[in-house]
Amino acid sequence: MLRKRNILLSVGLATLLTLPFSSADAAVKHKPVKKAHPHPIEVQILGINDLHGQLDVTRTVGGRQVGRADILAAYLKQREAQVKDTLLVTSGDAVGASAPVSALFQDEPTLKILNTLHFDVGTLGNHEFDHGVNEMMRQIYGGTNPTTGEYFKGVNFPYVCANVIDKKTKKPLLPPYVIKKVHGVNIGFIGVDTTETPSITIPTNVKDVEFTDETEAINTYAKVLKKKGVRTIIVLAHDPGNSDYDGKNATGKVIDMAKNIDPEVDVVFGGHNHAYINTKVAGKRVVQAYSYGTAFADVHIWIDPRTKDVVKDSAEIVTTYQDSITPDPEIKAMIDEDEERVAPLINQVLGTTTTTLTGKQNESGESNLGDFITDAQRDITQAQIAITNPGGIRADINSGDITWGELYTVQPFGNTMITMELTGDQIRKALNQQWRDDGSSKMLQISGMKYTWDSTKTDDKIVSLTLEDGTPIEPDQTYTVAMNNFLASGGDEFTEFAKGTNPVNGPVDLDALVDYVKKQTGPITMEIQNRIQKVN
Repeated sequence: MLRKRNILLSVGLATLLTLPFSSADAAVKHKPVKKAHPHPIEVQILGINDLHGQLDVTRTVGGRQVGRADILAAYLKQREAQVKDTLLVTSGDAVGASAPVSALFQDEPTLKILNTLHFDVGTLGNHEFDHGVNEMMRQIYGGTNPTTGEYFKGVNFPYVCANVIDKKTKKPLLPPYVIKKVHGVNIGFIGVDTTETPSITIPTNVKDVEFTDETEAINTYAKVLKKKGVRTIIVLAHDPGNSDYDGKNATGKVIDMAKNIDPEVDVVFGGHNHAYINTKVAGKRVVQAYSYGTAFADVHIWIDPRTKDVVKDSAEIVTTYQDSITPDPEIKAMIDEDEERVAPLINQVLGTTTTTLTGKQNESGESNLGDFITDAQRDITQAQIAITNPGGIRADINSGDITWGELYTVQPFGNTMITMELTGDQIRKALNQQWRDDGSSKMLQISGMKYTWDSTKTDDKIVSLTLEDGTPIEPDQTYTVAMNNFLASGGDEFTEFAKGTNPVNGPVDLDALVDYVKKQTGPITMEIQNRIQKVN
């Protein structure tokens, strides 16, 4: 089916630019005719990042409801209609950590929506690897769904990634770049995924690939594109960063990358940390549009048809407010159909809560949802201590009825609980791994123990460390500790946990949470338990 946009793949003859010329005028005036300056070609690039299959999930920004794929689609189509030449791109984590309406079907509903919206280019994020390389390649190129048994044709647009290398072939797992043609002008797209991926997914998921430096990969293929005559280059980078709303104080890995990648690169779409970026760095436009379909980046570039290079750019991060647009009927119908298929399961009411259970942490690094989840894990495993990673808590639970679908959205990975033995010294060392050399932190959520910490200390921030009843955790004593298999394998750079002994497999983490909610005899009133306290 032909697309409405006047955009072609990089095949065929270049468009010839012709200008009117009057030979009669030349004969009379005997003067050379000045050619009119050709108008720059305007191209609009609409970008999303970190959608995470949140097709039917509504969130709140400034007291207004945002998100849902049918709302996002309506905004994208509205903007697309305003500029003849428009490209749609996704810079990673379109799938993974998804809502049940997508995840229960191996995220095919999300990919079908991207197909329906005619996305043009995508790159990988760490969550594309959630089910391993083989499943990721099936989702991209097609194959039989291992859950439903139905055949999925794959995506109808290219995925590119320059820095994920097949260990056997020593070549990129996916094409490193693609060239799109607009009015005879070639636009190159290079994709890269964060090198953090091996440390934030289960090791077996990426055992057959390696992740090389993003900047080096971009520069390698920018040279290739330039040799092909491409002077407009866009990078889709699943790498994090931040900026103020006025573009100032831009920081983060993607910002550092922008400073060091080839000057011919014009735009960088970031991702991974679900943040806002709209800034210029070393002459390059850098953007990131939060996550979950709550916003998108609208980038405009103007290309000189003679030099084939960008002469001007602008960008806007657009929030998808639900009260400002009508949901796209085509995408809404797709969501409704998938919701109907999973409704009997996800709509089961398992309990109630009078308070919002949120993963938002206080100044000390603790959340009431983190407390509740680890209590559930300790309850089902009967371990002395339970620990979970904050990245494993993917959504909040609003006050009111708690459904199975809500709990699935909170813990969608299907990780297995592991109970192991750790010494007090190993627990202390693992807690100190929460604070990273770059100044960031990943605060673990805990049950069965308490500790205080001092941010002014360097090598060992832990001041006191006890069991729940106040008994000191002794360095040479052994304790039973429950955690998901991701953490148990040293995920999120908590390498100390991988040294645990006598591991015992338990239930899936979601089942532990479901079971615990069902056990509550009345409405949940969980507040932060002050298990973690910052003392300075």
